[in-house]
Amino acid sequence: MEEKSSLGESQENKLLAAISYLWLLSIIILLVKKDSKFVQFHAKQGFIIFIASIIFWFIPVLGWFLNLVIIVAVVVGFIKALSGDYWRIPVVHGISQKINF
Repeated sequence: MEEKSSLGESQENKLLAAISYLWLLSIIILLVKKDSKFVQFHAKQGFIIFIASIIFWFIPVLGWFLNLVIIVAVVVGFIKALSGDYWRIPVVHGISQKINF
C-alpha cells in the first residue's frame, strides 16, 4: 500500500513527478504512469522543457542563455514535485496542456 503525504500524493508519485523533469525520462514516465494526474502534470511540463532545451541548444548565445533558464525551471520543478505541489511553469504549462498521451 502506498503511503500518502499530507497533500494527498504518494511518495512514489512525488518522486516520479520530480524525476520527469530530467529530460528524456519525462517521455518514459508519461507513457508508464498514466493513472496519476499529478505525475502526468509534471511529466508533460518536463517533456516540453526537454524539447525546448534541444531546440535552444542549436541557437547561439540566446539559446544558451535560455538553456540556463531551463535548468533553473528544472530544479524548481523537481523541488515543487517532490513537495507535492502543482507548479505551473509560465509558457510551458499552456503548451503542456495540449499533450494527450
